[in-house]
Amino acid sequence: MARLPRYNLPGQPQHVILRGNNRSNIFVSDADYRYYKACLKDAVERHGCAIHAYVLMANHVHLLVTPEREDGIGKVIQSVGRRYVQYFNYLQKRTGTLWEGRYKSTLIDSEKYLLTCSRYIELNPVRAQMVAHPRQYPWSSYRSHAEGKEDNLVTDHARYLALGKKSETRQLAYRALFKAHIDERTLQDIRNATNKGWALGNARFLEEITAAANRRAMPLPKGRPKQQISGAI
Repeated sequence: MARLPRYNLPGQPQHVILRGNNRSNIFVSDADYRYYKACLKDAVERHGCAIHAYVLMANHVHLLVTPEREDGIGKVIQSVGRRYVQYFNYLQKRTGTLWEGRYKSTLIDSEKYLLTCSRYIELNPVRAQMVAHPRQYPWSSYRSHAEGKEDNLVTDHARYLALGKKSETRQLAYRALFKAHIDERTLQDIRNATNKGWALGNARFLEEITAAANRRAMPLPKGRPKQQISGAI
């Protein structure tokens, strides 16, 4: 099956996933996480992207990112990938690829899914049973959003800023979002859209993305279309 062309819509947030080859670890030490963040910070500044949420897991990475330019995200992933692989391979005395093929991505409907996707990303360590609460995991954007911890990788999205006029109000409102679980249907929608390259939003959003990106934003309906029967009855 031919691969779908990537969405290249400046100003529209995307959920991006990068995985280690064969699910192998891409981070071994705290220094690895710090170096990756430094590479990512440098790349988004050079290529015009804003990171709104992230989590660095042992064998994969989730990003919620908005590009300013059509090629922004691709340039960031390429830049970080090359730089980090050289660093990691040298330290681990290994050769060859570190990443599992192309990165996965989906366009996000900001109004409906921006904060949900942010929570989805920051709850990864909880779903993986690594921690009981996202604040206990040091390599995500949760503490920036929920506790005001300085993180120069994070650029707050307008949807987050709309939670309150003061930072303390926004943090309180953001923490309150985590009191409710993300339902299984929404979890599956996020996973399917990201892994299969579809957009994530309501019907109107999908129609707008289809027109703007000049490619389908959702899968075709299952089954064959019904045949039209002509003639009088």
